[in-house]
Amino acid sequence: MGLAWDDVQLFLAIAETGSLSAASKRLKVGQPTVSRRLADLEYRLGAQLFQRQVAGAVLTSAGERLLEPARHMAEWAAEVERAAELTGSAPGPRGVVRVTAAPGMAFEFVAPLAAVVRERYPELRLEVLSAVERLDLTRGEADLALRLQPVISNELVVLGSVTAPNAVMVAKSYAARLPRRPKLHELDWIAWSPPFDDVPPNPQLKSLIPDFRPVFTSDNYLVQWRACEAGLGAMIFGRVRYRFSLFSKLVPLDIDLGPHGQSTTHLVCAKSALALPRVRAVADLILEEFTRPTRL
Repeated sequence: MGLAWDDVQLFLAIAETGSLSAASKRLKVGQPTVSRRLADLEYRLGAQLFQRQVAGAVLTSAGERLLEPARHMAEWAAEVERAAELTGSAPGPRGVVRVTAAPGMAFEFVAPLAAVVRERYPELRLEVLSAVERLDLTRGEADLALRLQPVISNELVVLGSVTAPNAVMVAKSYAARLPRRPKLHELDWIAWSPPFDDVPPNPQLKSLIPDFRPVFTSDNYLVQWRACEAGLGAMIFGRVRYRFSLFSKLVPLDIDLGPHGQSTTHLVCAKSALALPRVRAVADLILEEFTRPTRL
């Protein structure tokens, strides 16, 4: 039997999110609809694709066989959409460009960049995706990504990178309570909470501080930043500010972060998306801003 693209999207949403409820959020439909459509798909295939468990939905052997071909189909569907856009596109950049970035980068860099984009290209609009989870550029889940990790894929390209030193940052009120030359383990740390406790800089701090235990955690970057500004503890920030960055109330401490003393942000794009005028225009603006950051 032939599988419709809607069926493949449904299957992938459940397989990759691990539950029917999470898949319903991704697909923007109700959970009963997801359950009904899955039951219909399994009936037509004559095979069970998932084992329903308390913790979620787990792939069966039949589902495992379907997973990689479904992922390839999703990538090709994105390629078809890009080719169709090029075929029918009017001259000049227009439409929506989806940029994914870590919460801090999205807040401090990408959001204000939207004003620059709007001024330069009135018919362009940014959609900023700041979730911690990595989105798949080859499948069109986003057009551009700002990532700390290097790219390992023949379908992706790094358009440019910016490297900045990292620093331990605190409020002046908190700095006044510290010894003259504090050590990492003497600081009260503000960090990510579950389910994001493996997001940087948590792993780096764990590697530097035995028995690392933050004094405050949150799953929201802005909440962490606000707690730091209030004098609750310390955070690690890149010591670079762009021309439209917010003025920070935080000050750096003279502490060596060892192998984690700097970080590099890469601008990544699917190769096939670069031909789209809307994507190329935003990528060029990001690269333009990359060339003129100022160190704190």
